[in-house]
Amino acid sequence: MSFYNTILLAGVAVLIFSTAGTAQTKRRPRPVVSPSPLPAITEPQETTISAPQPAKRNERPGEPIQTASTRSISSPVQVNVNAATFVYEFDRPGFNIELIKIQHDERGKGTISFTHKDHNEAVTDPVALSNTTLATLSQSFDSLNFLDSTENYQSEKDYSHLGNVKITLSKGGRTRTAAYNWTENKDAKLIADEYRKIANQYIWMFDINTARENQPLETPKLFSTLEGYLRRNEISDPSQMLPFLRELTIDERMPLMARNHAARLIKQIQKSK
Repeated sequence: MSFYNTILLAGVAVLIFSTAGTAQTKRRPRPVVSPSPLPAITEPQETTISAPQPAKRNERPGEPIQTASTRSISSPVQVNVNAATFVYEFDRPGFNIELIKIQHDERGKGTISFTHKDHNEAVTDPVALSNTTLATLSQSFDSLNFLDSTENYQSEKDYSHLGNVKITLSKGGRTRTAAYNWTENKDAKLIADEYRKIANQYIWMFDINTARENQPLETPKLFSTLEGYLRRNEISDPSQMLPFLRELTIDERMPLMARNHAARLIKQIQKSK
């Protein structure tokens, strides 16, 4: 046997031996990883909320404690029957604003309602008359001695085609209404004129609010209307409008022309003061 044959047989023998050994070797099983135990679920602990301690009371010993319910029964709300209520009504059929109604109390708090010619439903907004306006009205009502007077303020001249005024004052269980469309009485005329100025002020504010939300291009024309009111002294208290006008100067929904006009009117009002 040659040397090479001897080497070949030895290699085959080694291969057979190693294969047999590998087949007999047992594979080690993979370790089984057991899942981590879940945390134990505990029952929620009941929280005890202590009742609030009763507030200190100033009742003297022996006096019954007043609760909200007993107060509402034993002490009803007192209504000031002597408080005055003022109502102004103005109607002029066929005009753009056909009906105006302003009602307020002694503090100037109330509402204004008005009807546009092209709308069936009336618009109602809150009003808050300034101290200047209230002083003017109060002085005129006092000069007329309105509740006790029986004077007919209607002049012999009839201008009902320009609108009719109705003034009502209620106070202390008494009510009086006076109606006229033209008068020679300066205080009765002043009352009608002052309420007309109030209406101009609040209706213009309603119109400008509506325009800047829906028709911003209409706002320059409305500022021209306000300027005319101011020039003719047809606004009740122009200084009361300053905060509202300042708000309009920064409202970018309106054209720059309108915002600049608002700024000019502010300076005009401040100068007139």
